[in-house]
Amino acid sequence: MKKTISCRAATVALAALCLFFIVFEISVSSTSRFLKYAATTTTTYSANTQEEGNHEKTKLIDQPNSHPSEYLQLPVKRRIICDRTDVRYDLCSINGPTVLDPHTFTFFTMGSAQPPQVEKVQPYPRKFEGFIMPHIRNLTLTSGPQSPPCKVRHSVPALVFSAGGYTGNFFHDFNDGFIPLFITVNTIFPDQEIVIVVSEAPNWWPSKYADLLAMFTKYPIIILKNATTTHCFPSATIGLISHGFMTINETLLPNPKSFMDFRVLLEKAYGPKAQPKFLTSKPTRSRPRLVLVNREMAHGRVIMNQKQLIRLIKKVGFELIVFNPKRMTPLHESYALLNSSHAMIGVHGAALTHSFFLRPGSVFVQVVPIGIEWGAYAFFGRMARSLDLEYSEYKIGVNESSLADKYGKENLLVKDPFALQKTGWPPEVMNIYLKEQNVKLDLERFKSCLKKAYTKATRFMEKNG
Repeated sequence: MKKTISCRAATVALAALCLFFIVFEISVSSTSRFLKYAATTTTTYSANTQEEGNHEKTKLIDQPNSHPSEYLQLPVKRRIICDRTDVRYDLCSINGPTVLDPHTFTFFTMGSAQPPQVEKVQPYPRKFEGFIMPHIRNLTLTSGPQSPPCKVRHSVPALVFSAGGYTGNFFHDFNDGFIPLFITVNTIFPDQEIVIVVSEAPNWWPSKYADLLAMFTKYPIIILKNATTTHCFPSATIGLISHGFMTINETLLPNPKSFMDFRVLLEKAYGPKAQPKFLTSKPTRSRPRLVLVNREMAHGRVIMNQKQLIRLIKKVGFELIVFNPKRMTPLHESYALLNSSHAMIGVHGAALTHSFFLRPGSVFVQVVPIGIEWGAYAFFGRMARSLDLEYSEYKIGVNESSLADKYGKENLLVKDPFALQKTGWPPEVMNIYLKEQNVKLDLERFKSCLKKAYTKATRFMEKNG
């Protein structure tokens, strides 16, 4: 009897020992995987931190993530699939017939026998930004209950996005709108027809951008708030793909496209309507035309000695046109001006997005106020180089910034903006550099920059007219 008990005890002990080693192995394996992941994450973050310096959060957002189309092209097991892995956007796909009810902002799958599924998505590529996203309306995608009857039938897929948020700021119209639209169409719908569905947009938006929207679709644009009946599509993609601030990453596109391809699109949209009569004069053979972007009515970053600057520009030898774009300035007029000019100069701001209209090889000088160095390159410098422009930056000194008078030259936000911004780019700091700061150019120092621009612009004019 004692032998039997002893034998059983030994068996139990052996089983317990085996169980311990199994649990230990699982624990070690899981911990190993976690530590490997943590190390990878830490390494990536550290590399980004060392490489980019300040604006950590913003700059991390500017890095391209893995290509979303691979996820959306996986074998379809569900009618609705969403990729929420990117820091900038969510991208959802309805793989099969769908009915859109504009009254409830809901897409219903048709004829689905699968269990009910509901997804919510905000189709605006600034997911990382806590301030603006609460103002973007959610769309509902559902496989149940039964869809409403279809009233208007479309034979091509729908691409759905929001033109809300910061729309109305010319930079954001392109950074958050047309560049992601270009990327998405060339990623998911290359050489395919689509219907564009806009979940929200200002009343002026469809007419202002009608020529450009026509480059993406031959079908009428559907604005949900104006729609009164249901529409059905063979499939739908909800959301736009963004590669980062003013970025088109060719390596993430199935058929590589670049900013040069995007500019060709702009030329097709606005070139035919570009009328020389808009211009005040034809450029003379001896003088290249320079466009000075005016910010006199803007909130911040105004050139306080602009009258003296204008005299200097003319003295250097340029024919000068002061460009003061308004929200409803027809884009074919802006295109006509910039596309026929040889140089453009302006202080960092949304209007510099018009540099898209400059011909490759033209001169583009961005005046960079203190504290905005990284944004200046990320928003316009990188794009300018991709467009093959003769790009340069004039970084103002402390004495050229109005902040020196307001806060004192020894104040950290004037003396060392980099140190101040190490903790991030909160609104209160951003507003100081973007809205409180004006510029009084050191004209003797800036004259050297102008002379270099004149030499390059003259060379470009002699070669290209």
